[in-house]
Amino acid sequence: MIELTWPFVLLLLPAPIIVRWLLAPAQPACGAAIRVPFYQSFNGLHSRKSFAWMQSTHWHIWFSYIIWLLFLLALSLPKWINDPIHFPTSGRDLMLAVDISGSMETEDFTVDDKVISRLDAIKRVAGQFIEQRKGDRIGLILFGSKAYLQTPLTFDTDTIQQFLSTAEIGWAGQDTAIGDAIGIALKRLQPKPEQHKVLILLTDGTNTAGIADPFQAAEYAAKQGMKIYTIGVGSERVKLSLRLKDEPNLDEHSLEVIARVTGGQYFKAHDTEELQRIYQQLQTIEPTIGQDQYRKMSQHLYPWPLGIAFILSLILTKLLVGNFATRQIQ
Repeated sequence: MIELTWPFVLLLLPAPIIVRWLLAPAQPACGAAIRVPFYQSFNGLHSRKSFAWMQSTHWHIWFSYIIWLLFLLALSLPKWINDPIHFPTSGRDLMLAVDISGSMETEDFTVDDKVISRLDAIKRVAGQFIEQRKGDRIGLILFGSKAYLQTPLTFDTDTIQQFLSTAEIGWAGQDTAIGDAIGIALKRLQPKPEQHKVLILLTDGTNTAGIADPFQAAEYAAKQGMKIYTIGVGSERVKLSLRLKDEPNLDEHSLEVIARVTGGQYFKAHDTEELQRIYQQLQTIEPTIGQDQYRKMSQHLYPWPLGIAFILSLILTKLLVGNFATRQIQ
């Protein structure tokens, strides 16, 4: 179906006729004329059949009016409207906060009999979780010594997965700023209705950096109606190397308090299978059902009448110049 964005523009269609009617008729030119001695040699040019239709005094007027019509049609911005497409939405805005500190490099998870790091395991499982959250707006926060908003809330789950898959250890520093990550999530979700605010926070350590205190941030989140689900990752059987001896262990108590204060829940993932089960459990969280959205995909058509009008203008100009030259010769 074709739809005009600005149909009122077509009210200008009779404008050239009105202007022509209001203007006084042109006075015939008088005065000296130029004598062409060799006129007879060009006398038969205007009698050719190919230019016979141009002998009419009104052909260029109708030609110009067609160009004017096409120009107004382009100016009215015609669009081709397709049938409405249904987009089911849950009305939920969900932020993912992923720890990319140095300890997330520890290889104590297994996928397909292959040992991988904690971050790689999260990328795989969280990527599947994101793919299944069609209809939700999802944002991504990465945190280490500092917390950064990597992707704002968006329906584009493919972009979220891409940014998560390209995250690297150490981008945000080697420490863990849990409180700052909660603070950024609060800032991004604050304008949203209370029932839409959800944060899923994944970490393998304790808060060792950042400005915001995680407990104060959690209390403020509870007042703002934001629910936090915390996930602690890491195997208890991991062998401590010299690199890991000085690193703080997972602070499960703090993560439990943060989740409980906000009405969320704490989960512990010792391996990939547990991490998958946690995400499956989160997938069953009752979303706040919003109104289904129907979007009409449209395609602009104005280049067609505008292009045709431009081509006809060139043709008209060429014909008028040729006709004028022929008359001058005569």
